[in-house]
Amino acid sequence: MEDNKKLYTLLVYSENVAGILNQITAVFTRRQVNIESLNVSASSIEGVHKYTITAWSDEDQIVKITKQIEKKIDVVKANYFTDDQLFIREAGLYKLQTDLVLQNPEISRTIRRHDAKITEVNPVYVIVMKSGRTEDIISLYYALNEFGCVLQYTRSGRIAVTRGMQEQVSEFLEEREGKNK
Repeated sequence: MEDNKKLYTLLVYSENVAGILNQITAVFTRRQVNIESLNVSASSIEGVHKYTITAWSDEDQIVKITKQIEKKIDVVKANYFTDDQLFIREAGLYKLQTDLVLQNPEISRTIRRHDAKITEVNPVYVIVMKSGRTEDIISLYYALNEFGCVLQYTRSGRIAVTRGMQEQVSEFLEEREGKNK
């Protein structure tokens, strides 16, 4: 069973109602599936919020989780995807020790090689920002950490859009509107 696990991304659309996030995460808790990352924001549809959730699971379990989430009263639509079905990005922030960065030019070269940007420099620390795929964000962390200059590091939750022309929830809402007329 461990071998069948892969990273899935769920895109969940709901009305903006207090408590819905708790209901969604409870589905994962009941099935003892750990959420790797979670990002919540307004979607391109007015009044609808988008939850981007990643979790390691097998397909059978992720199908069940998706169906359970979709049964929640305030959830409009839920779908699961593999990485090849989505355009995915994350952001990473790295706080580095200024004196070490200034002493070792290889640190700056590493930042440039990873296509990251220095966003702030002061006498105590340097802030570096990188956006990209998860593995790119983590790769830069490991590279910088080799120099012993990392004071803090964090990475955002995944954000994703489908590779289709519009969000799948748009099609669902259009169909629902047609049936209600």
